[in-house]
Amino acid sequence: MKLTFAILSLAAAAGCASYGGGSLQPGRSTAAEVESVMGPAADKRVTPNGETVLWYPRMPYGDGSYAARIGADGRLVAIEQRITEENIAKIERGKTTATEVRDIVGPPYRIDQFPRMDREIWTYKMQVFPFPKALFVQFSPDAVVREVYYMDDPEVPRLGGRRASFGR
Repeated sequence: MKLTFAILSLAAAAGCASYGGGSLQPGRSTAAEVESVMGPAADKRVTPNGETVLWYPRMPYGDGSYAARIGADGRLVAIEQRITEENIAKIERGKTTATEVRDIVGPPYRIDQFPRMDREIWTYKMQVFPFPKALFVQFSPDAVVREVYYMDDPEVPRLGGRRASFGR
């Protein structure tokens, strides 16, 4: 039984390695190789310094959102996990724009409109031990960040939680 569990664990880890582009080598791998290993990018963005960023979100409950940075020469510069506390801290209320948020943490898992609030909310989700996390970024109509929340995912029930008993 323990051997079976160990084999399944190793297989799962090996399968996840391609999500992070484990076999790719910065400075050597090409953009085409990145896409052959990681699949088609969910989004492509060009930075002011001439790099192309290929986005690979692994949401809702993967391990984040990967940015494969491709240099002007067409070779891989780096693969980075972008939904981090350090990057979330770069998102400033009243200052950061929707374009900048997409450049910092990538495309959202979900976009919801809240007309009564006059807000658009982008949702990012990821698996973080011990509980899945959610990042909510609220924008006003001028596409400027108004609120940022990074918390345990409220859509995931907690073990040991009790159900509400109405009328009992």
